[in-house]
Amino acid sequence: MSEPVFPPLFQGQAVGGRTDPFAKACALAALGCDGGTIIYNIGADRLAAAIVFAPEVVLEDAMAMLPACGVGFQNALGALAPPEVAVHLTWVGGILVNGAACGRLRAAAAECAPEDVPDWLAVGLEVPLIAEDVDAPGAAPDRTSLYEEGCVEVAPDALLESWSRHTLVWINRWSDDGAGPLHGEWRGLAHGIGGEVSVGGRTGLFVGIDERFGMLLREGEATSLLPLSGLLERGGET
Repeated sequence: MSEPVFPPLFQGQAVGGRTDPFAKACALAALGCDGGTIIYNIGADRLAAAIVFAPEVVLEDAMAMLPACGVGFQNALGALAPPEVAVHLTWVGGILVNGAACGRLRAAAAECAPEDVPDWLAVGLEVPLIAEDVDAPGAAPDRTSLYEEGCVEVAPDALLESWSRHTLVWINRWSDDGAGPLHGEWRGLAHGIGGEVSVGGRTGLFVGIDERFGMLLREGEATSLLPLSGLLERGGET
C-alpha cells in the first residue's frame, strides 16, 4: 500500500500498532504542530485518522470543523462505494452506513471559553473495515463495518485521501461562503432530526440545529440549545 497523498495545506504522519491518531494529534497540537497535520493509522481492521486545525475564529464557530469533516467523509465514501451504500451522520459524531453504526467522529480543543479562539482544534475519524466479531457477522445488527456493507473494494488509503480532499472543499466553502452551505448539506445527511434522542443524559425531540450547529432539543414545552462545543473531549480524553 502506497503512502496517502494529501491536498495542499495538509501533511500526513503515519502511526502504527494500536496508536490512536486522535490522541496523538491532540498531543502534537498541544506542542504546537502545524495546522493541517493529519495523523493516521491504517490497520487491517480499521481506518483511524485525525486532522489538526489552527482556528482563527472563536471556539463555537470553529466547531463547524466537526460537521465539515462528517460531510467530507460522506462525500468521500459516496464517491468510492457502490451506489446503494447510504451514509448518514448523527449530531454527536456518529457515522451510520445503511442505517447501522459504522464508526464515529470526535473533537478536542485547547482549553478555552466558547467565545475565545482556541490554540488548536482536532477532529478524529474512526471507521471499522471489518466486523469486530469476524466469526459472527451480522450478530450485532445495530453495528456494521465497511466490508460488511459491500465496500470491500474501497481501499482505506484511497478513502483517507478522499476524506481529506472533500473535507478541504467544505472547509473552503465554510470560509468563503459562511456556514449556510455546510449547514444545508449536513441537514440533508443528518439522522434523527424530528425524532426522540438522548444526549448527555437528556432526552427530548431533536427539533433542528442553530446557525452554529447547536442542537435544539425540546423537552416537554421547553426547547434548549445544546452547543456543539459540549461534545468536545478536552485534550483528547474521553
